[in-house]
Amino acid sequence: MADKPAIKIGYMKITDHLVLGVTDLKLKKGMETFEHCTLETVVKNGWNEVADALSVKALDGAMILAPTAMDLYKSGVDLKLLLFAHKSGSILVKNKKANIQKIEDFAGKTVLIPYQLSIHNMLFHKLLSEKGLRPGRTTDPNVDVPLEVVAPFQMPEAMEYDDEGEIGGFIVAEPFGSQVIAMGHGEEFYLSKELWPNHPCCVFVMRNEVIEKNPEAIQEIVTSFVRSGMAIDDQPDPASVIGADFLSQDREIIRKVLTEPPDRILTNELFPVKEDLETIQRYMMDEMKIMTSLVDLDQFVDTRFATKAGAK
Repeated sequence: MADKPAIKIGYMKITDHLVLGVTDLKLKKGMETFEHCTLETVVKNGWNEVADALSVKALDGAMILAPTAMDLYKSGVDLKLLLFAHKSGSILVKNKKANIQKIEDFAGKTVLIPYQLSIHNMLFHKLLSEKGLRPGRTTDPNVDVPLEVVAPFQMPEAMEYDDEGEIGGFIVAEPFGSQVIAMGHGEEFYLSKELWPNHPCCVFVMRNEVIEKNPEAIQEIVTSFVRSGMAIDDQPDPASVIGADFLSQDREIIRKVLTEPPDRILTNELFPVKEDLETIQRYMMDEMKIMTSLVDLDQFVDTRFATKAGAK
C-alpha cells in the first residue's frame, strides 16, 4: 500500500479552530482513523503567517479568516473554501483603564484588531460608522478611532501593560477576550454574535491541487470536522478539556467561551453560506474600501465535501 499523504493544515490558538483540535485528538487516540491521509496540524502565531504559508505552499490547507481567504484567492492563490470553521465566537473588550461607557468613548483611543481583512475589522467598522465615527489606520489623520493590527495572543499583554489607558480595547477571536477579562484588565463590551448573529469568521480552505490529487482524503477531513463540531456543541465539558490543551489555555476560560451563553460560538453549523460571504466582501469593498474587487464565490466555494459530510 502506498504511503498515505500527510495533509498539513495551519491554524492559530483560538477557539475558532477547535474542530481541528478535536479531530487531531480523535486521530491520536485512535477514536477515529483516516484511510486516505494523515493529518499534520501546524500552529501559527499571526494571520500574516497563515496567509504567507498558504501562498508559498508550505501548507496544504488552513483555518483562516474568510476575507483573508478571499483576498488570497483573488491574488492568484488557487484555494477552495470547503467549510466554515465555526460561527460567531469573537468579542469586543474594553480596557478598564480607558473609561469607556459607550461607543463614542472609543474616539481618540487605539483599538486593536487581529488583521485588516478580518470580520473583526468589519464588525467594529459597522459599529463605529453607525455612530458617525471613522475608524482607520493610525497613519490617517482624519481617523477618529485608530486601529492597530496585533496578533491575537499578544492582545491581553498589550492591554495589561497599558497604564495610561491609551488602548480603548480590542476585538478578537476568543479565548483572548475572556482571558483579559479573567485577568481583571478588560470588560466585555459586545459579543460578536450581538453585532451579527451567526456570522462567519474563520473558514477551512485547501489548495486546489491538493484537493484534486486527494479527494477522498479531503472528504475524510471535512467529515471529521463536521462531526467534531457537533461533538463540541453536544459536550462542551470534554471539549473544553481538549481545547485547553490544544490552545494552551485555561480550561475554565474555554468552558466559558463554549457555554456562556450557549450560542456564543457555534460549531454545529459549518456549511459554507455564500450569501454571508457576499455580505462581507461587498461591505469591505463598498463601505471600507479595503477590497478592490469581488471574488466569484461560485468558483471559490466548493460545497461538495460539506454536503457529503452532512454539514448543516
